[in-house]
Amino acid sequence: MTPAPASVPANQHQPIPPGSALLHGHHHHGDHSHSHGAIDPAIASSERGLWAVKWSLVGLLITATSQATVFWLSGSVALLADLIHNLGDAMTALPLGVAFIIGRRPPTERFTYGYGRLEDLAGLTVVGVVLASALITAYESLQRLYDPQPIHHLGALAVAALIGFVGNEIVALFRMRVGREINSAALMADGQHALADGIVSLAVLLSAIGVGLGYPWADPIIGLIITALLLKIVWESGRTIFTRLLDGVEPEVIDTLRHAVEHVTEVNGITSIRARWLGHRLYAEVDIGVPGDLTVQAGQCIAEAVRAALQEHIPYLGYVAVRLNSI
Repeated sequence: MTPAPASVPANQHQPIPPGSALLHGHHHHGDHSHSHGAIDPAIASSERGLWAVKWSLVGLLITATSQATVFWLSGSVALLADLIHNLGDAMTALPLGVAFIIGRRPPTERFTYGYGRLEDLAGLTVVGVVLASALITAYESLQRLYDPQPIHHLGALAVAALIGFVGNEIVALFRMRVGREINSAALMADGQHALADGIVSLAVLLSAIGVGLGYPWADPIIGLIITALLLKIVWESGRTIFTRLLDGVEPEVIDTLRHAVEHVTEVNGITSIRARWLGHRLYAEVDIGVPGDLTVQAGQCIAEAVRAALQEHIPYLGYVAVRLNSI
């Protein structure tokens, strides 16, 4: 009997018949990169990873608050740019909060896929705020180039730069240590990004030194350099968020899905693979080829093996529909 199409939820565990040799135990890990406004699924799926992100937020907020106080005293646009940069890092926790408070609510008759898309909308808000702040900083920096203003409390400005450096380095080491503990490439990448952010904070120290040596243009120039980094973040993160809102996925995600299905020995071919993100959960549809003389029970066994292989390779897989096509 030819097997009928089968839809199999990824979070529903069904036993594979004893003696089944459909699976190979090979793991594939994709690359992770830092992105403002988009919560990484590998971190969101780990309680230890979530704990690290929350405490990183506390550290970055303390750093930003200290810098805000000095900015109010000194009026340095370079410090303003670095302050916004650190706040942008801290605001990446907004989608995380949405995931906890709203995104994990069960689906309803109206919202049958749940509320995971709100995470992407929260990420879009983060990108929008960072963009607006970057444009304001660019405007202020250009104004200071044409109409230089005295910078006050240079000593405090230098201390604020060191606070930004130390704060980012502490967050970086913390993220990388927890990332190694839970084997999270995403969290370690975030730690490396924070290391680079610490170097950006030191640029504010150069601004203070330059102004102290009689070069008032040093402050707005450093402000423009940091603003350029902010606009780079906006471009990269905005591209990620809009891709997800348009149901796009990274090519390596499809490669990982294909890689997992190919480890099921009874699959004769892959007709098509489609996937999309809903928040930090991945939803997929896989069409596979199987022999035409299989029974329904044998076909269901193959579909379950495909589901198990996908779940093994992609732990943040929310749902997968497996359709069987006779070959």
